Amino acid sequence: MYNILICDDEKDIVSALKIYLSSENYNTYESYNGKEALKVISQNDIHLVLMDIMMPEMDGITAMVKIREHNNIPIILLTAKGEDTDKVLGLNVGADDYITKPFNPVEVLARVKSQLRRYMHLGGGAIKSGNLQIGGIELNDRTKTVTLDGDVVNLTPTEYGILKLLMENPGEVFSPKNIYDRVWQQPSFGSENTVAVHIRRLREKVEINPADPRYLKVVWGQGYKMERGEDI
Repeated sequence: MYNILICDDEKDIVSALKIYLSSENYNTYESYNGKEALKVISQNDIHLVLMDIMMPEMDGITAMVKIREHNNIPIILLTAKGEDTDKVLGLNVGADDYITKPFNPVEVLARVKSQLRRYMHLGGGAIKSGNLQIGGIELNDRTKTVTLDGDVVNLTPTEYGILKLLMENPGEVFSPKNIYDRVWQQPSFGSENTVAVHIRRLREKVEINPADPRYLKVVWGQGYKMERGEDI
């Protein structure tokens, strides 16, 4: 059974999310600010976090930064319609996805299932043996590790999924919609900005100069690609 932490200062929202998740047999924990969330995570085996942004004592962005110092569990932000700037900031500092209030129960469950599939797959057995290597980047899908010039790169499950997709298909251009469909495994409505933020975060981890990327290239008006080894 998966353990999901719900963190929101509005008790009605926490109660509603507990009902949605319990209907799918998820085990839920609750907290009402960032400090409480950090405590729950330190004391329990949490597999996914649903995190509100605006909360007293410690907001969701601050709490997420602290979580990311030690933990790569999926984090889905709970945002209001007018919090576009906060959504981008959250994705930049480590969120995997976001859900806009008011919630559609079907959407909540779909996004939770998608993130858990990717997270548990990343921590599970290998799909196929062998390494993917392009230039100084090496991805070992058996051990689920990525190194850059021999140094381990710490990626979230979403970042790993994007990198693996592009490395498996060097030179092929993927639109943001293609990437979202294949990595998130759910409909890609309004996903372009989400993918762009994750690509930017990934570049910061695998590129020496993210502003002049060597590996992860943008093809203007079309999407993104991983350079072939011979082109580097």
